[in-house]
Amino acid sequence: MKILAVSDQALERVYTLSSNGHFQDVELILGCGDLPYAYLEYLLTMLNAPLYYVPGNHDPLFANAQAEGCVNLDLKIERRNKFLIGGFGGSIRYRPDGINQHTQNEAFLRAFRMLPRLALNRIQYGRALDILISHSPPFGIHDDSDPAHHGLKALNWLIRIARPRYLFHGHTHFYKQNISNAETTVGITRVMNVYPYKIIEASH
Repeated sequence: MKILAVSDQALERVYTLSSNGHFQDVELILGCGDLPYAYLEYLLTMLNAPLYYVPGNHDPLFANAQAEGCVNLDLKIERRNKFLIGGFGGSIRYRPDGINQHTQNEAFLRAFRMLPRLALNRIQYGRALDILISHSPPFGIHDDSDPAHHGLKALNWLIRIARPRYLFHGHTHFYKQNISNAETTVGITRVMNVYPYKIIEASH
């Protein structure tokens, strides 16, 4: 399945490529946070493919706004094209009043809420999860030293518990986009920084 994953920056190049049919064979769009909802809605309309997203630390609260026609996957799991796809939004808390920001302990409590569905998937499908999308990177993987860009330890735990084949995230901006800091393999999980966009050929 061909996936377009996007994060953190609305690129004029992506608008142009979308209108020129460059992404016409994309079957799934995944948003990893901090993107204007108009950008997500544009991709949904132009590519005519389902779009799932999670909120970033610069996005509004879900109760106040959401991207029309798109699915906010935060703490949810859905099955699409035989893939089990889960979402975990937000980042580490670096401001007391920050929206979609969580302490490490708060992030763990949020992750625990996914356990019943993960267990049910393992019973029903023989696996818990295929793809996990997040805004934050896991702790110690593609994160950074400044307080706003520390990774979430709950994501490391989810990798161990759910063993997804892919984890796509944003939040940290590696401008050089070299392979050494854009993709890391942890067990069977390919952890990929998709900022600002990436095309992935996903397989079971």
